[in-house]
Amino acid sequence: MLFSSITFLYFFLPIVLGLYFAVPFRFKNFILLIASLFFYFAGEPIYSILMVASSLSGWLHGLWIGKWKGQAKAKIPLISSIVFGLAGLLFFKYTDFFLDNINGIFGTSIGLLKLALPIGISFYTFQILSYTIDVYLGKAAVQKSFLDFTTYVAFFPQLIAGPIVRYTQIEAELASRTHSVENFALGVRRFLVGLGKKVLIANVLGEVGNLFSQSTDKSVLFYWIAAIAFTLHIYFDFSGYSDMAIGLGRIFGFKFPENFNYPFISRSVTEFWRRWHMSLSTWFRDYIYIPLGGNRVSQWKHIRNIFAVWLLTGFWHGASWNFIVWGLMFGVLLILEKFFLARLLEKLPKFCRHIYVMFLVVISFVIFNANSMGEALVNLKGMFGFADVPLISSDALYYLRSYAVVFILAIIGSTPLIRNLGNKLSANARSEKVLNVAEPVLLAALLIVVTAFLIDGSFNPFLYFRF
Repeated sequence: MLFSSITFLYFFLPIVLGLYFAVPFRFKNFILLIASLFFYFAGEPIYSILMVASSLSGWLHGLWIGKWKGQAKAKIPLISSIVFGLAGLLFFKYTDFFLDNINGIFGTSIGLLKLALPIGISFYTFQILSYTIDVYLGKAAVQKSFLDFTTYVAFFPQLIAGPIVRYTQIEAELASRTHSVENFALGVRRFLVGLGKKVLIANVLGEVGNLFSQSTDKSVLFYWIAAIAFTLHIYFDFSGYSDMAIGLGRIFGFKFPENFNYPFISRSVTEFWRRWHMSLSTWFRDYIYIPLGGNRVSQWKHIRNIFAVWLLTGFWHGASWNFIVWGLMFGVLLILEKFFLARLLEKLPKFCRHIYVMFLVVISFVIFNANSMGEALVNLKGMFGFADVPLISSDALYYLRSYAVVFILAIIGSTPLIRNLGNKLSANARSEKVLNVAEPVLLAALLIVVTAFLIDGSFNPFLYFRF
């Protein structure tokens, strides 16, 4: 079930909200758990058992670690929790990747399992691991209620595509949280903004990629249009989902961490990754990079630590070499910036530094979006004039004109310009009164337009469901 679907917006969500706010607080987590299990079951009937089993494993390991807390033997359940947690992820997501590479290297013909990837397994696995690790480190208390722990893991707003919410971030709210009209209104606004980003911008930009792949009139310009369209598409798709998840969390009394902070305004690759998918990058920082020694080691070990993090970051996104290359590309760039390139960039005008980042980001997402490294190389050759295509084609000009407005809106929307304008208007008492009246009307109009798009359209995937 997608957030951006008629079923979710007009049937599932209203029913859940009605039940949730009708019952006393002691039953609210139960309502959320039942709703979340139904939500996941609607999309993954069989793999719902895997998600519940993973939750049970994490909960039992937490109790086990808590029993031996402060003792050396507490490492045994910690290691066990990591092994059990990663086993399911490795089996379902990476078995065929390893078998395929073994067949390629040794000339064998081992049959592939061709398993469907359980939706959200990469996200909820990392959430469970953050809990058991933090219990071991003494950062989180042992959760003795299986209902509350499974509510944390299965909570439908962030279950299938993040943000990656750590147990410590909502530990207190699982036991006691505040509901208010203000929080509800803020949550609804955030949800509707994310819904608009997803349906009105991301979905439309996604059509450009489909048109490019179907076109027989490709050109250098068309390759660049498709690359930029996908870069904007994945940002509005994923940040839109995160906005909806954060908004839904706020409606139910939870404050989820931010996941995006206008990454396309960055002036270094380092800054970009402080702004893009922040819940994932901070997870790897806290649970991989720092335990390896971070930057408090020799230079060569520091480089090793960065490479380890970015190898895993790429691999986390998918069982394909293009994801690994994508991750290692950023690892190399971050190392270069850390040790000497940052000093050179500081001497350049801000605009040049911004162009440098966006050029590399667009190239990286061409690699990311490909089904294989071979396809990525074909697209890169097309972008830089090494393919047998003209500089400009009639299809490129036609679709550039057709989607120009969406590109302009996407570029503006990927910057803080609209937010800053809103803040300035809110700072003035007179304009604030106008905003207070206009905002509900605009949000209602946005919902109507989105509903019309959903009824009329069919292209409505979430990219990060595949991860």
